[in-house]
Amino acid sequence: MVKWESLSQEQQSEVERQLSVIRRGVVEIVPEEELKNKIANAVATGKPLKVKLGLDPSAPDIHIGHTVVLHKLRQFQEFGHEVQLLIGDFTGRIGDPTGKSETRKQLTEEDVKRNAETYQTQIYKILDPNKTKLYYNSEWLAPLNFADVVNLAAKLTVARMMERDDFTKRYTTGLPISVHEFFYPLMQGYDSVALESDVELGGTDQKFNLLMGRTLQKEYGKPAQVAIMTPLIEGLDGVNKMSKSLGNYIGIDEEPNQIYGKSMSIPDELMFKYYELATDLSNEELAGLKFGLEDGSVHPRDAKMQLAATFVRMYHGEEAAKAAENHFITVFQQRALPEDIEEVAVPQGELNHGQIRIVRLLTLLGLQPTSSEARRSVQQGAVRINEEKITDVNAEVAPKDGDVLQVGKRKFVKLILA
Repeated sequence: MVKWESLSQEQQSEVERQLSVIRRGVVEIVPEEELKNKIANAVATGKPLKVKLGLDPSAPDIHIGHTVVLHKLRQFQEFGHEVQLLIGDFTGRIGDPTGKSETRKQLTEEDVKRNAETYQTQIYKILDPNKTKLYYNSEWLAPLNFADVVNLAAKLTVARMMERDDFTKRYTTGLPISVHEFFYPLMQGYDSVALESDVELGGTDQKFNLLMGRTLQKEYGKPAQVAIMTPLIEGLDGVNKMSKSLGNYIGIDEEPNQIYGKSMSIPDELMFKYYELATDLSNEELAGLKFGLEDGSVHPRDAKMQLAATFVRMYHGEEAAKAAENHFITVFQQRALPEDIEEVAVPQGELNHGQIRIVRLLTLLGLQPTSSEARRSVQQGAVRINEEKITDVNAEVAPKDGDVLQVGKRKFVKLILA
């Protein structure tokens, strides 16, 4: 490891530049002085750092909350470092117990592979595939024999495992903890041993798992990685962590109009946090925006429209961002129907004397995934036909060619009888 004093002034400036970007939006670096030394060594020798992110493929889609750590990885890539993207196909069969009040259902091998494939296609919307090395932890975990597993387990005490808040809560309240759940942090830590990672990233809820990698690397006589924790971002409700199950998310693979419209519902007090953690704007651009919001020269509505356009541009391109903005202005600010409404066919065979229940129509056309979601939309007054609100979940409607069916603020379809 090179000494700081041996670096030239130019090299020292480069180390400080990298640190200033990496610190942005980070909750904790353990330990930060070691990160500085590792970056200094990389700058001096030209040997890039190995920066790891482990993904548990338990859900198939990536939302804005997931991208917080991915953007941090992209920053490391732009400084010339190597990203180790680890798909936890083996650990995913157990499931991370972090934050869980009960044992998680184990995924099948088919579930893991399917979700991992979706992750890969979406992740490269942020990461540079040419600077990313993809790994599956089944490569080194599956071949371990029972003696290897016993040896690994012997390096940690039960008391250390019980330091995890979620395990402690479950134990004290009498909820079961399966023995195999103790192996999740051990296996995640062993991933860092196998990959010889210099840095590992994760959310604040992953701190125990990240530090486990540091601990096991020392046990196996390897240099210890630095752990970097990024914050968890609140969802559109402004309260809970962004989650698909809570419906408070923005998916990066959603349609441009959906991304833009959802972004406009971000609470004002969280807007800058989204900018800081989930966009590719530079530190200088963020500083200018923050100053403008504070002195009143930038209106919050305009800043939010810029945020919405930024998200669409990042995942669908500049043209899509402009189109989504025009769509939003037309539909929501001028309260007009969009010009390019998608046409969908209503099969005649589904009609009974020319009529169909509104709940059935919504699910038939894929506007809502389930009957319960469709009923909820109707009850909340979110469903309109030709701008007339439908509030009766038992209502039967007589669709005609050219009718415009609207669900919420962002979904419009034009009905065609087939």
